[in-house]
Amino acid sequence: MDVKSKIKNLLSTPRGWSTEPGERLSYYSYFAGQNMIYTLFNVCLTTYLLFLGIDPMKSATVMLIVKVWDAVNDTLFGVIFDSIKFRSGKKYLPWIRVSTMLIPIATILTFVIPSGSSQTVKLVWFAVAYMLWDTAYTLCDVPIFGILTSMSQSVDERNSIQSLKSIATYAGVGITSTLSTVLISEKVGMNYSMITVIICIMAFAFMLPASFKLKERFHAEAEETFTIKRMFSYLFKNKYLLIYYLGLFFYSSLSIGNAFTLYVSYYLFNSALFSLVVGAVGTVPQLLIALLLPKIIRRFDKMKVNRICLLLYVILSVLTWVIGYGNIVLYIIMFTIRSIPLAVVALEMFIFTPDCAEYGYFKSGTEAKGITFAVQTFMAKLTGSISGSLGMFLLGLESVGWKMVEVSSFQELEQSGVTQTPHALNMLWLIFMLIPAIGGLLAYIVWLFYDLKDKDVQVMIECNTGKITREEAFAKMSKRYDIKE
Repeated sequence: MDVKSKIKNLLSTPRGWSTEPGERLSYYSYFAGQNMIYTLFNVCLTTYLLFLGIDPMKSATVMLIVKVWDAVNDTLFGVIFDSIKFRSGKKYLPWIRVSTMLIPIATILTFVIPSGSSQTVKLVWFAVAYMLWDTAYTLCDVPIFGILTSMSQSVDERNSIQSLKSIATYAGVGITSTLSTVLISEKVGMNYSMITVIICIMAFAFMLPASFKLKERFHAEAEETFTIKRMFSYLFKNKYLLIYYLGLFFYSSLSIGNAFTLYVSYYLFNSALFSLVVGAVGTVPQLLIALLLPKIIRRFDKMKVNRICLLLYVILSVLTWVIGYGNIVLYIIMFTIRSIPLAVVALEMFIFTPDCAEYGYFKSGTEAKGITFAVQTFMAKLTGSISGSLGMFLLGLESVGWKMVEVSSFQELEQSGVTQTPHALNMLWLIFMLIPAIGGLLAYIVWLFYDLKDKDVQVMIECNTGKITREEAFAKMSKRYDIKE
């Protein structure tokens, strides 16, 4: 499918597809809004906490402690999601509607910590607010990804929706990154509390249509209620779910560069606004990849494409780190080239989860999409927290020698006159560029063991929905995997 056809399909429904144009647009819009908020945490939270003057070691510790609750609430919600039956007969939409209201509220609470209070008050406020946000986000992430399996039974349609959804994701990331960077920069000087309110209002407007437009069409005939014991049994029996998320754990946990984008721009390239220049240059190839990816993975197995691009990303990251940050033009060139394989990896990040869900259902005869997508949500939040806390932990090491100062914006930071030593700046560069490459390499090694084929997943879907028998499915598949007839 070429770019022209893809754009046309935004306003029409290709033959064999189940979803409607307005429905798909609301799905894309939801992810734009969701990722506007997620980007606040992924890109801005570390900077915000550093601005508050909180000891990086203590902030990192709080983040990790909150993940204990995260492990509990994700597990409980996975069980609750597969157990609760709403009167409407809907499985996903009620949760999406509730979370659409709660997420912006919890987000604002996280970014309005009183700046003049003690470190203890700041840490307690942050811990409680972050825990509330974490819980609210759990309520949305499982249903919004899981509803795709109810919207369509076609792997091609799902892949296309996932790909175009990623363009909306980039739009959401871009809106927050651009708006927050400009407003917090040394040129404007707005504080993060006001910025967060503005972004949350916009995000809510983007997310709301999905609550009324999305439709649940297909439901498995057999569903079982999960106990926690049976849940863990299911997880360890779903080979590909475990392999994929083990690799994702390494990749995302060590992707600590995003959390320091603004600091790198300000300290290494002399302006917080420099991140917008680099981001704008890298956006064009990323958008082209998003448009072309469905065609690519229609011809080539998506995990093979993922592994090749991941290896290229690792190599380019190491080369960029070795070259250093002294030459701005060379850095922009390397960043742009590096953004191409990185875009493929990012776009495909959660496209494997529905496949793992279908494999698990085909193997066990039990639909557990709530548990499957709860794993996705948990890993996204866990690795996001680890990446942020790990970066702050490293920056807070005494050997790094990073100087802390309490400010509300880069404008105040510039006026403070605080500078960092060359050694501290080199460590910031290492944290930003080299450690993510190590995570990518570890993920590549793990994903060498992921051999679930796209064509076989389509056969599993046909069997799971009763279109063909298990015997017919085994005859069509390229291999038996570890499944009994």
